Amino acid sequence: MKVRLQNILLHYQPNAKDVEKFGIDTNNMFEFWDWVGGRYSLWSAIGLSIALSIGFENFEELLNGAHEMDKHFRSAPIEQNIPTTLALVGLWNSNFLGAQTEAILPYDQYLHRFAAYFQQGNMESNGKYVDRDGNVINNYQTGPIIWGEPGTNGQHAFYQLIHQGTTLIPCDFIAPAQSHNPLADHHNKLLSNFFAQTEALAFGKTKEEVEAEFIKAGKSLDDVKNIVPFKVFTGNKPTNSILVQKNHAIYLGCINCYV
Repeated sequence: MKVRLQNILLHYQPNAKDVEKFGIDTNNMFEFWDWVGGRYSLWSAIGLSIALSIGFENFEELLNGAHEMDKHFRSAPIEQNIPTTLALVGLWNSNFLGAQTEAILPYDQYLHRFAAYFQQGNMESNGKYVDRDGNVINNYQTGPIIWGEPGTNGQHAFYQLIHQGTTLIPCDFIAPAQSHNPLADHHNKLLSNFFAQTEALAFGKTKEEVEAEFIKAGKSLDDVKNIVPFKVFTGNKPTNSILVQKNHAIYLGCINCYV
């Protein structure tokens, strides 16, 4: 059976003439506006692959979540406005505290690639050396380096540097309150790690607290005095804690629009 290739190919393109020139039937063309940037394209016709993967009902929920967050951003008072608050915190961390990076730390395996996805959302948007008028920016940082890994994996890799290193690394902790895969008390333990990490980063641990822990464990302070300094950490590390009810498409749509 002969099949004409141009009849089975789908094409995403803002320009119908280019599609015809390429030899694709324009009836198989999914059009979108030429001002849609790659980092926003999932909300457009380019999101077709997502809809085919998760079903159109779930894709609509993704869009609804984004729409709800857009409405919130547009109408909520500034002191209650989540995207505005996070943006101002980010500016403070980068330009007043001198942070060069920001870690995205999801405590959910379904979000294990979210940090990589959000690199484009943040770094492509802010990766400019000129302002809207073409003026060179030389008196402030336009954005941090975005990176990260799922929570418990990161705890055994780079959290040591975040807690005790000399480099300031602001962190965004993200977790669902409920799991899609409840298994005994696993999710409760995962959330315990989530809250314990943010508490430790905020408040640290003093020398006196470390010594008290050793005494409680039956250790002599003379025996552990050389270890104590390595157990102390200062705290006062900036973090955001983002908790959603469950990792549904609607909440993912919200997170995509405000982190």
